[in-house]
Amino acid sequence: MELGFPLLWLSLALPVLASLTIVALPPRTAYWLVATTLAIPGIVSSYYAFQGVLSEGIIDPVSLNLSNIGIGVVALAVDGFSYPFVLGVSIVTALVAVYSYKYMEVRLREMESEGERAPWHAAYLLLYSIFSSTMLGIAYSLNFLLFIIFLELSLLSSFLLIAFYGYGDRRRIALLYFVWTHIAGALALLGGLYYVIKTGTFDVATVEGGRIVYFSSPADRSVYAAIAGVSLLLGMLVKMAVFGVHMWLPYAHAEAPTPISALLSPNLIGLGGYGIARFAAAFYPWLLEDLKPLLVGLAFVTIVYGGLVALSQLDFKRLLAYSSISQMGYMLLALSTLHPLGFAAASLIFLGHAVGKAVLFMTAGVFITEAHGLRNIARMGGLARLYPLTAAAALIGFLHLAGIPPAFGFWGELYLTLSVLNYPGYSDAVSLGLLAIILIVAFTVTAAYSFITMRRIFFGRPRADMDAREEVDGFKSTVVLLAVLGVALFLLAGPMVTDLAASSLAMVEAFLS
Repeated sequence: MELGFPLLWLSLALPVLASLTIVALPPRTAYWLVATTLAIPGIVSSYYAFQGVLSEGIIDPVSLNLSNIGIGVVALAVDGFSYPFVLGVSIVTALVAVYSYKYMEVRLREMESEGERAPWHAAYLLLYSIFSSTMLGIAYSLNFLLFIIFLELSLLSSFLLIAFYGYGDRRRIALLYFVWTHIAGALALLGGLYYVIKTGTFDVATVEGGRIVYFSSPADRSVYAAIAGVSLLLGMLVKMAVFGVHMWLPYAHAEAPTPISALLSPNLIGLGGYGIARFAAAFYPWLLEDLKPLLVGLAFVTIVYGGLVALSQLDFKRLLAYSSISQMGYMLLALSTLHPLGFAAASLIFLGHAVGKAVLFMTAGVFITEAHGLRNIARMGGLARLYPLTAAAALIGFLHLAGIPPAFGFWGELYLTLSVLNYPGYSDAVSLGLLAIILIVAFTVTAAYSFITMRRIFFGRPRADMDAREEVDGFKSTVVLLAVLGVALFLLAGPMVTDLAASSLAMVEAFLS
């Protein structure tokens, strides 16, 4: 369905334009204005989801046809598969924008007291808006070159946010983050270029009769195609920070300013999984088929490694960073099935992780801001008595990760289980038994680090003298509201799942035909 107005392009421009109002408006008002504009994509896409049209897709009417020079059509669209990505980015960036005001007030004054100079609210809000808009652009992309452009812009803006406002040796950590993820983007682009040479376009779909129709994949199984496919896949795996190429993530996500950590871990790294589903599976599906056992093994190792290392951490933010590595293992496991249920599971896992992990990073930020930088779990304990609403929100965040109702994360784990049980080519009793063991171990590790951490931080004997008490304000209200929205999404998942299943089926059938 073609929109009658360029809403998708406007939704990318409006947050950036809104951030510029900070030169004329009070900073708090400018933050709220940016948050309002970032909520628009989630509201618009949800309206069409409840209309039941996302299985066909909504397409922005403004496009640029560059097919004559081999680029394809530069256009924006949302379908059932991308809707959870769009919704997750929109909800989280909007609420974190409001949350950012108080956090950055404290952080900027802290840096000033330490004799460090950093750009003030205007620069932060502009970079934040660019970062948020480019992540939305990634989720809107059906053209690989457009996807890469948005990916690189998100990298540049997030790099500057870490370098300017992060903790510890922030400039070195920002450079580490930039180098790793820029190399990932370059590898992905190189892998995509071979597809362009063979097909003459960066597009993975076209629009016919007002609906998105996916192209069949080329049948090229040459050595060059295999090298290109591995390059594209490796680039996206680095973006996801799966085991073996994860080294940059704990540093960057733990030492970034907490509002940016809340966007990096749930949103940006998960968009690497979007890249695998949208482009790697479209360009080189046969390669993913051949690598299935390897990808399943890598996913399992990532889940268990990330979870066990998270359990050993004493720094709350670093624990959450390793938890994100573990969650990306779930997403990779879902994608490695190359099954419509697996693609649907990956999309649902993204949304559950986006909401749940953002809640948890924002919780960490509450204590960093109001308890004199407290992030050492060994000094926590009994905080539920002092911060009952924050504790309740954190519990919902951990429920998302563990996939337990009434958190939305349940749907991702349900569809993941269904996709694994329908794993093509592995229907014998031994294979199913092995896959079942993998799932049980994975779910157990996730539940263990989630609820052990919850107990260590919020229950038991207080291990530090704290004069802080929970006062309900706009800062903490955003954490609670995001947690409540996670429960609401669990209850209202029907329209989303219907369109998601239809789009995932269309993608897989086209790519594997």
